[in-house]
Amino acid sequence: MQTVKVALFSSEQDRSYPIYIGNALLEQVDLLLPHLPQKRVAIVTNTTVAPLYLDQFRRALERHGICSVAIILPDGEDHKNWQTLNLIFDALLEQRCERKTTLIALGGGVIGDLTGFAAATYLRGVPFIQIPTTLLAQVDSSVGGKTGINHPLGKNLIGAFYQPRMVLTDSATLTTLPDRELRAGIAEVIKYGLIRDADFFMWLEQNITGLITRNADILNKAICRSCEIKAEIVAADECEGGVRALLNLGHTFGHAIENAMGYGVWLHGEAVAAGTIMAANLSKQLEFINESDFERICSIFQKIGLPVSAPKLSPDDYLSLMKLDKKVEEGRIRFILLKRIGEAMMSHDIPASTLRETLLTCMANE
Repeated sequence: MQTVKVALFSSEQDRSYPIYIGNALLEQVDLLLPHLPQKRVAIVTNTTVAPLYLDQFRRALERHGICSVAIILPDGEDHKNWQTLNLIFDALLEQRCERKTTLIALGGGVIGDLTGFAAATYLRGVPFIQIPTTLLAQVDSSVGGKTGINHPLGKNLIGAFYQPRMVLTDSATLTTLPDRELRAGIAEVIKYGLIRDADFFMWLEQNITGLITRNADILNKAICRSCEIKAEIVAADECEGGVRALLNLGHTFGHAIENAMGYGVWLHGEAVAAGTIMAANLSKQLEFINESDFERICSIFQKIGLPVSAPKLSPDDYLSLMKLDKKVEEGRIRFILLKRIGEAMMSHDIPASTLRETLLTCMANE
C-alpha cells in the first residue's frame, strides 16, 4: 500500500487527508475508522457496483461494529442530476441520518460527485469518504473535492468544493471494470504527464501495454503518480483560482463533446482524449509544441484505442458550447494549452481564425 497526502491548511484548521492506494484494500476498514465520527455510515453506490462490492464492504464494516445504510442509484452520466441527488436526500432523511453520519461514495466519478455534493449540502455539511472503483475516479474525480451535478446546458455547472475525509483506492476493483472504461481512465492518467511530468509521460509510452492488460504493479504506479501530481496542484490552488485550471487540459473541448452528443454517449475520458488532441493541435498551430510532440500525443491515445477525432459539428456549435465552460472569464474562453510535453499554460488570447482551424482539422471526416 502507498499513501499520498493532500495537504490542505488554513488559518483555522488542517483539512489534509490521505489517499490510500493498493490492491485488495476494500476490506481494510481499519483505515477508515479514524475518519468516522460515529459508527454509522451511509453508502452511496449504483446498480452496477452494488452487486460486485456492496455486500463485501458492508460485512467488513459490520466486523468492526459499524452499521450502514445502503443507497443504490441508477448508473450512468445521464443520471448525474437534481432528480438523482434528491434520491440521496430522501434516503438520508428517511433513515434519520445525522450530522455525524459519514457518506461513503462507492463507485465511479458520477457516484463520487453526487455523494460529495450531497455531503456538502445535507444538514449544511456532513463528512464523506471516497472509495473510487473506476480508474478515472481513482486518478481524478475522487481527489480534490470537486463535487456537483450536470445541467442540461453544461457539465458540472452546479456544485461545490467539498473535500473528503480520505480516499481509499483499491486497484483490485479495476479487474471488473469494462475495457472501454479502463481506456477512458487512462486518458486522465496521460493528462498528468502532459501537464506536469514529461518523464511520467515517457514512462506511460513505454508501459501502455501493461496498463491496458491491467498489470497490477504498473496500474498502481500510474495511479500513485497521478494522485501525487493532482495532490500537489490542489494543495497549491484548492478552489481553482489559478494553477488548478491546468488539470482541465482537453476538458473545454471535451465537455462540449459530451454535451453535444448527450451525456453518456461518449465516456468522459473518451471526450477528454479527443479534447486533448484538439488542445495539442491548437498548441501546435500557435507554435508552442512541434509536429513531433503532436504526433507523440496522437500516437499514445491511438495505441490505447481512444478517439483522436472529435464528432462533426459546426465550429459555431462548438464555440457556443465552450462558452458554457467554467473557465470562461468576462465572456472569453480560457484554454489550457501545452508549452511542451510536461508543461501546460492557460491562454485566452486565441485568434478566432486559429481556433476555427483547429475545430475543422480535428473533426472526424464522416
